Amino acid sequence: MKYLHTMIRVRDLDASLKFFCEGLGLVETRRKENEKGRFTLVFLAARESPEAEIELTWNWPTADGKTEDYGSARNFGHLAFRVDDIYATCAHLQAMGVTINRPPRDGHMAFVRSPDLISIELLQDGQLPPREPWASMPNVGTW
Repeated sequence: MKYLHTMIRVRDLDASLKFFCEGLGLVETRRKENEKGRFTLVFLAARESPEAEIELTWNWPTADGKTEDYGSARNFGHLAFRVDDIYATCAHLQAMGVTINRPPRDGHMAFVRSPDLISIELLQDGQLPPREPWASMPNVGTW
């Protein structure tokens, strides 16, 4: 058996692409527009592991502009990414306006949420020593 991808539904495709591509550094591998089904599929992968993808599914608004409510997304769990420098990654995301829900106080693990409230776990490749301002930052919200 071969793992292929994880699908998540997104409310705002542009905001999600900014978060995953500009924020986390994933790259778009392919895209499929389905006019009849009124949805777009965008597949993303990390450069380091292109065989494992995330499928962003964006359902187009109805003719009257309504969109489907996906809830809080807490039933999904989370996506996890190994990063080279967790402090730099968190600082970059924070500069983009992303809330660091669980700061990397231990130099190893952090949690953020995508624009669609998908929990994203960031894991340091190895362990970095605790560093301010992260070491004394409190948790914010849920992840």
